Amino acid sequence: MLRGELAPGVHAAIVPVPPLPATDALLGGAMTTFNFTAAAYDQPAPNLTAAELAVHDAGDVHFASEYFPNTGLGPQFNNVYCQGCHRDNGRGILPAAGASLQPLSMVLKMSLPGTSSNGGPVSVPNFGTQLQTRRVQPVALEGRVTVTHTAISGLYGDGQRFSLIRPALTVVSPHRPLPGGIQYSPRVAPPSIGMGLLEAIPAQAILALADPSDVNGDGISGRANTTWDAIAQRTALGRFGVKASTPTIRQQVAGAYNEDIGVTSSVFPAENCEGVYAACARHAPELADSRLNAVTFYTQTLGVPARRNMNDSTVRMGNAVFNSIGCANCHVSQFTTGTLPGVPAASNQVIHPYTDLLLHDMGVVLADRRPEFLANGQEWRTPPLWGIGLSQTVVPGSGFLHDGRARTLTEAILWHGGEGLSSREAFRTLPANLRSALVTFLSTL
Repeated sequence: MLRGELAPGVHAAIVPVPPLPATDALLGGAMTTFNFTAAAYDQPAPNLTAAELAVHDAGDVHFASEYFPNTGLGPQFNNVYCQGCHRDNGRGILPAAGASLQPLSMVLKMSLPGTSSNGGPVSVPNFGTQLQTRRVQPVALEGRVTVTHTAISGLYGDGQRFSLIRPALTVVSPHRPLPGGIQYSPRVAPPSIGMGLLEAIPAQAILALADPSDVNGDGISGRANTTWDAIAQRTALGRFGVKASTPTIRQQVAGAYNEDIGVTSSVFPAENCEGVYAACARHAPELADSRLNAVTFYTQTLGVPARRNMNDSTVRMGNAVFNSIGCANCHVSQFTTGTLPGVPAASNQVIHPYTDLLLHDMGVVLADRRPEFLANGQEWRTPPLWGIGLSQTVVPGSGFLHDGRARTLTEAILWHGGEGLSSREAFRTLPANLRSALVTFLSTL
């Protein structure tokens, strides 16, 4: 029997987890916060010094500052500031059918088959690796995007019906002819909390969980993504992004400025439209290192909301179900961070992120068929679950999974395939009260 499968009669055998120590509520260790309002994701770590808090606050200001053509915006871009996609540091929103991608915090990644010189995705000539849906005149708009939804229905084991939606994005009116074979991947903005703590997890602790050949035969074959560190100019362990294709927060921030806002930096000095228009020619970086450093530190030092009601009887039952049906095999609950240079607040903390930061084959149901470094078109990084119960409080209407297709936590579970199939089927066939208990547990994280 694969780990995560339910033996006959196991429903009756599930018993609540024992009472947990109060320290288990501190999902982010000393970086845990206790604001559970719409501002829950916007709190600085409480263990920052006064000097560190000043840098964090400066980064917060820059994160929320709009760019204009005379300050570096574009020439082609998706949004005018970080906060435009990461509203209150929360999740993005899947556009309604027929709606525009803007300003709904979604982008469309695109590439050609094969690998680039650094092992990453191959740029689409005249377009790059992300479609920019806005522009500064006289540069042309790269294209528009149409969104459609397909309804999918299914049944729980008790006969109750459920309904899911599968989105599809299509590029229309491109500014140049598009070549055949393009691989597209729609992405909604992920939450920004706890990223410094994830960066501080020792690489060996992540690699120790990998089992790419499923040697132990448990049906879980997570593997690490080896990506390109654009700052150190070498390969490195990937941690960030839905396919773990970015190694550091500094690179993640610089990449977002470049691709999403069209702002160049010392890390990415070329415009995303370089070589296509004269206005995109190489020039001095538009993002000063001091601002890049401040936004990086801000992102590294956002706190993580505490776990709530963890010893409620229903929550404890849901926690037991979570463990029993195999969710915890990928959503690993505990790590101890190492030392993160320049960020002592994130160092040496016992944390509960509920992720292994590894890639898992989630099957054809979630596949985008677009590789990124070692991640193939069916693999995704296990997303952290900390703070997930406050997602809709922070950004009402925000969705789950890489493209926001899951409108609820229940739908997110029901989309699992591949390595998550046995857990999904176990959930689907649970009695209604145990399904509800599991979702209640997740809502307290």
